[in-house]
Order: sequence, then C-alpha cells, then structure tokens
Amino acid sequence: MEILTEYINQINGFVWGPAMLVLILGTGFYLMLGLRLIPLRKLIYGFVMLWRGRTSREEGDITPFNALMTSLSATIGTGNIAGVATAIVLGGPGALFWMWCTALVGMATKYAEAVCAVHYREKDENGNHVGGPMYYIKNGLKSHWAWLGTVFAIFGMIAGFGIGNTVQANSVADVLESSFQIPTWITGVTLAILVGLVLIGGIRWIAEVAGKIVPFMGIAYVTGGLVILVIHAAEIPPALNLIFTYAFTPMAATGGFAGAAVWAAIRFGVARGVFSNEAGLGSAPIAQATARTNSPIQQGVIAMLETFIDTIIVCSITGLVIIISGAWISGETGASLSSMAFEQALPNFGGYLVTFGSVVFAFTTLLGWSFYGEKCVQYLFGIKSIIPFRLLWVIVVPVGAMLDLKVVWLVADTLNALMALPNLIALILLSPIVFKLTRDYFASKEPSLK
Repeated sequence: MEILTEYINQINGFVWGPAMLVLILGTGFYLMLGLRLIPLRKLIYGFVMLWRGRTSREEGDITPFNALMTSLSATIGTGNIAGVATAIVLGGPGALFWMWCTALVGMATKYAEAVCAVHYREKDENGNHVGGPMYYIKNGLKSHWAWLGTVFAIFGMIAGFGIGNTVQANSVADVLESSFQIPTWITGVTLAILVGLVLIGGIRWIAEVAGKIVPFMGIAYVTGGLVILVIHAAEIPPALNLIFTYAFTPMAATGGFAGAAVWAAIRFGVARGVFSNEAGLGSAPIAQATARTNSPIQQGVIAMLETFIDTIIVCSITGLVIIISGAWISGETGASLSSMAFEQALPNFGGYLVTFGSVVFAFTTLLGWSFYGEKCVQYLFGIKSIIPFRLLWVIVVPVGAMLDLKVVWLVADTLNALMALPNLIALILLSPIVFKLTRDYFASKEPSLK
C-alpha cells in the first residue's frame, strides 16, 4: 500500500503542478474578463432568477431551483468541512485566501459551464434531457475534438467513485466514529442502503430530496457558524490577518502544525477550493442541463450561485471557525478537526452541528455525484448501463467508509485534475459562443423568466 500511495502521490504532484493551477485560475480569470464581470455584477439577478425558477414549467426535467439544489448537494459536502480543514492543515491559514480566489473566478467558470450545458443539451432514448461537458464538446466543437468528450466521460465516471463516493463515505464514517464510536462498517452499510433507496427514482427523486434537505441543512450549518463568529467577533480581525499574511508568506511550524511554504498555501487552497465548489470540473453542468428552462443565460446566472454559496459563504465560515478556535495547530485533520474547532468555539453544541452537517452533506453529495457518474456511463455505454452502474455505486459506499483517509483524499485530488483538463479546454474553445449568448441576452430590454 505504501508503494501505491507513493506512486499516486507522484502523479498528484504532477497533475496539480503549476500548469494545472494556472489553467484553472487562468480560465476563470479569462472568462470573467470576457464576460465583463457579469458573474459579479449580476449576483443579485441570479438570486432573483433562482427564486422565480422554483415553479418553472419550461422544457426540461426538473425546476431550475432543484437543478441548483442538486448540484449544490454534490458540492456542499465534505469539501466544506473536511476539505477546508485539510487545506489549512497542509497549507496554513493562507490556503483559505486562495480558496476565495478560486471561488471568485470560479463563478465565471461555473456560469460558462451551465450556459454551454443548456445550449448544447439533447434528449436521450427515454426523452430525458442530458448534457454536460461530453455533450457540449460533441455538439459545440468540430468532430476532431469528439475524443475529448469521451476522455471527460471516462475520467468523470472514475472520478465520481473518488470525490463523490468513497471520500464522502469515509468522512462520515470518520466523524461518526470519533464522535459516537460508531464502527465504520455500520456507517458504510447504512449509507449504502439509504442511497440505494433514493437512486431507484433517478434524477427526479434525487432533485426532490436535494431540494428539501440542502436548504435546511445549509441554513442550519451557516447559522451555527455565524453564532460562533458573533460570539468570538473580537478574534475575527486577527484570524483575517493570519489568512492574508500567510497567503504570501511562508509559515513556520507551531504547535501541531508542521509549517508550510507559500506554494503549499496556493496548491492546497486551489485544490481544495476546486474540490469544494467543483468550478471547472464539469460536474455541475450535467445537472444544470436537466433544468426546465429555455434560456442558457438564466440557468447560467443561477448556476454561478453554487460557487458563491459553497465557498464564499460555507467554506469561509468553516475556515474562520477553525482558525479562531486555534484547533488548526492541534495536529488533527479532516472532519475531526472541524468538529473539534466547532466544539471548542461552541461547547456542547458545535461538535454535534459538524457531525450532523457532515452526515447530511455527504449523503446528498453521494446522491448528486451518482447522477453525474451515471450520465458519464450512459454517454459511454448507453442507457442499459445505468442500472449496473447504480448497483456498483451502492456497493462501493461501505468499501469507501473503511479505506484510509489519506489515500482516499489523494486519489480524489488526482482524479479531480484529470477530470478538469478536457472540460477547461472545451470552455476556452467555446468561450466566444458564451460571450455572444450573454451579450445578446443582456442587450434585450426585459430579460426575465416567462
């Protein structure tokens, strides 16, 4: 196992090297400029469209609101709890700054992904809408780029078992074992049964469950975090000082923290930022393509809210609580660190909030990513492959719950990068279409849902 871990670590260091970080941040920055800062300027408009999209009856399978909740169910997960903690442990407080940078430019990336997903979507044999990077590569680019869509589908199919399955199950098992001494195998089997029951109904059941659970748990977690920040308001300025200082300055070892170079803050901040909000991975547009809408732009401004909510709000609260509590120098990592930080900052309540949040967020992520993987498999092998894929997905859940956390995170990180490559290339090539559709839409007098 040590040899395999070292081998994967070498691959991880290569795929998450300077070239990948430049590609992710550079693509987002390029799209943000090309869109003339519309993802930032139209943030309020996005929330208006989201509210109106609760009852849309336009062409599609699920409402625009539930499409966002489905993609949020896949992004608001262990990345917001265990991922933020891991980033701070490996890169220091400065890693949170680079997570913010990734999110801000990632809003433009997520917007472009959704626009392309709706614009180039199609219907499958059962009459359901399907879309995502493999489809906008196939339908939007010339035929000699078709292989890129296949590459994405292959990486997406495999990556789902990392970022969306084993990592989620592992984090839940870890936090329940540390909090309540529940054996990991019991957690894994229970999760598998619950996930299997929902998957029977496909995207509509997933969307219905996500549309109810995600808003409730998201509000509860954010409220709990804000209560902690209000109680410890005096410690927020020093925490922000740590974040901004060590985003650009090497940090020496202190307490249980081993120290980190600036490169570590950037690398783990960007990597965990992408892991959390998935901007650039190409996963979310698979759900956005199913939305009931006739306007790619309207779904684009709704989709970009996912990155804002996920990282700018939820991850920031987690990161600030971890830094304010001082738990980040304890030597703990992952979800256990977040649980310790919340418990120290809000005794007899904070730890339970993280535990419950981890379980619910991971459960919804397992559901959302099952759909992403399913569509990748369907693209490669056809509709008949859906049922076998769902069965395999459920079987892998308890296996992931019992794996070593470090190996699981390492594999997930590596697969993320491999999945992002074909999608980012496609977004750059299709950016002129995104810019034109956006200009035409906002040039009209009354862009609104009909």
